[in-house]
Amino acid sequence: MKDVLTLTDETFASGTASGVVLVDFWATWCGPCRMQSAVIERVAPMMRGVQFCAINSDENPEVSTALGVSTLPTLMIYKDGKLVDRITGLLPEAQLRQKLEAQL
Repeated sequence: MKDVLTLTDETFASGTASGVVLVDFWATWCGPCRMQSAVIERVAPMMRGVQFCAINSDENPEVSTALGVSTLPTLMIYKDGKLVDRITGLLPEAQLRQKLEAQL
């Protein structure tokens, strides 16, 4: 299975700088976040060319605050360092694949 890279406040910029990157903003207390993580784990092996990342919003408040993340889960898709899509709330597998395929 494709690994999901853990990002921090310090590694966020470099982790989203090139290629297509999906970032999952989550927290341990968030039930829908666990459900979204399961969707990401199913989708990741199907999506060559996409780097999957996760950032714990509670442990990394600088990036979450700077990007205005106030609802979890929040997914952000970056392409070569630019934010191209932002999804708030649980996103089903088919819709996630569709959004990622649009960036490849």
